[in-house]
Amino acid sequence: MREYQTFSDFFPYYLREHAKPQTRRFHYVGTALVIVVFLWALLTLSPLWLLAMPVAGYFFAWMSHAFVERNKPATFTYPLWSLMGDFKMFFLALTGKLEPHLERAGVTKADSSVS
Repeated sequence: MREYQTFSDFFPYYLREHAKPQTRRFHYVGTALVIVVFLWALLTLSPLWLLAMPVAGYFFAWMSHAFVERNKPATFTYPLWSLMGDFKMFFLALTGKLEPHLERAGVTKADSSVS
């Protein structure tokens, strides 16, 4: 059974599952690649490129969970909210507004240390 009933309740959990900066960086690479691949598909009018989007995004995300964060990706339980969380985290980081969200989620500097 799913523990979270709304995305706003889920997002702090999502951030705690991405406590290490290196994990977030892997996600940023994957999310940026998804955007680039999508734009390339539009620019070239080649819809086959759209098939590369999940590979680009999930490869980096899942590698970071396996080797950095060492936890189970939220995608398996909350697929849509996890995708939304990726983009929200990405754009909050791009605009320099992620830190307060991390603090409210309980992600401390100690949690964020790379091990």
